[in-house]
Amino acid sequence: MTPELFTPLALRGLELRNRIVVSPMCQYLAVEGAVQDWHYRHHARFALGGVGTAFVEATAVTRDGRITHGCTGLWEDAQISGLARIAAMYREYGIAPGVQLGHAGRRASAARPWEGAQPLAVDGPDPAWPTVGPSPVPEREGNPVPRELKVAEIEGLVDDFRAAVRRARRAGFDVVEIHGAHGYLIHSFFSPVSNRREDAFGGSLERRMRLPLLVAEAVRAEWPA
Repeated sequence: MTPELFTPLALRGLELRNRIVVSPMCQYLAVEGAVQDWHYRHHARFALGGVGTAFVEATAVTRDGRITHGCTGLWEDAQISGLARIAAMYREYGIAPGVQLGHAGRRASAARPWEGAQPLAVDGPDPAWPTVGPSPVPEREGNPVPRELKVAEIEGLVDDFRAAVRRARRAGFDVVEIHGAHGYLIHSFFSPVSNRREDAFGGSLERRMRLPLLVAEAVRAEWPA
């Protein structure tokens, strides 16, 4: 273990007291995107541990962008207060609070891991909702086919990220992370496997990168230096 792990780290205008980071861990226990007491207690354990920064789990920028019915969200103002409570707790213990923002894309509408993590049934106890993606290509054979997003809808999703970032600032977070992996929406636009479009958002690497870059630019514009 290197001594640098315990030294401060400057990130633009933010200084972390050390380089230990608590990664975002999905709990799948939110109610309509709102965090519960469980989430507060989950994060309280890390607040007492002396880390440099800690992230709240993958938080959806739209209701349909959740992975499961139990995922957290920042698509409406009512979800700010619960997250603000967690952020304030971290700040109290000298830890920079962070939040991960994302959209599950074609991997949305899934059961919780302990319920199998498979696509939900339309008539199940937790009903499925339609998924979206860059192209009508399911994640695997037999999975629901996502609806191909129209250009206006893609541009609207960039605005959804922008609005979620504003709410994250109001909640008191110091760091925001864009979820661009795991086959979720941003990743699926980047990949030629899932992106079969022939318009400005598909085809060449440059065009497949357009949505990820637009989201990054929107987030950067809303976030303090």
